[in-house]
Amino acid sequence: MADDPTPLRTLFVDDAPLARQRLTRQLTPFVEAGRLALVGEAADGVDALDLVTRAQQSSAPIDVLFLDIQMPGLDGFAVVERLAPPRPQVVFVTAHDDRAVEAFRASAVDYLLKPVEAERLAETIARVESRATDRASVDARAAYVDRVADLLETLEERAQPDPAQTATDEADYLRQLSLPGRDRFTIVPVHRLVAAEVQDGLTSLYILDEGEAPSVSRHVVTHPLDALEARLDPARFMRVHRSALVNLDHIREMVSWFSGRYKLLLSGGHEVLASRSRSRTLRDRLSL
Repeated sequence: MADDPTPLRTLFVDDAPLARQRLTRQLTPFVEAGRLALVGEAADGVDALDLVTRAQQSSAPIDVLFLDIQMPGLDGFAVVERLAPPRPQVVFVTAHDDRAVEAFRASAVDYLLKPVEAERLAETIARVESRATDRASVDARAAYVDRVADLLETLEERAQPDPAQTATDEADYLRQLSLPGRDRFTIVPVHRLVAAEVQDGLTSLYILDEGEAPSVSRHVVTHPLDALEARLDPARFMRVHRSALVNLDHIREMVSWFSGRYKLLLSGGHEVLASRSRSRTLRDRLSL
């Protein structure tokens, strides 16, 4: 006879005490049936992130996270963005019906509207259990994809010219950039270059605009990314993905992402996702 499945360790997060009490009552039958194990609750996103992170570092990580969206400190989406892998399965529970698309983009298992109906909750629990059963095979496929991605990145890195060898004289590095406009070129100092990315075959420069509120503007240029990288000072600029390089001085936050990657939050609100291998290099380079 097969062993009974281990109850899924469950945490729920809501800033409203009455909402937490109601969800506790609704989840109790699943706890009594041995399907869930309620390990805690949190009243805001900051506490939730702390609880999940500490559980991940222990031998008993959180399996399921029931998460409100609108909360003080960090909202539900901000919590999910900051969760380091392996993340728990996330079920958003909210009184608002206009955030579902965002929820599923955040890889949520389900999106429940308050007040939660018993039948819908049962469907959600069944979905969570099904995904938990398949987790081992999913993790194996993800590991295979990561290995292939690492191999491709390694091959690409070997094929690319080393910018340190291409431009070894400091005088060769760009000090300013020419941004093409309709009838003129705008000259900006290179320190305002936040990032450069290749999108749909076009190289885009993201320039920090001058003004009270920091923001970035996008400028399309004809230079290939490799040629641009070779003219930028490697002490200040780094290729963080085969299609993106960033100005290290403009990194404001590094958010842990899936499979050992980092999402870089840059000046002016711009974001770049670093590849897995270059996330490790970036972390070492910044002495994190």
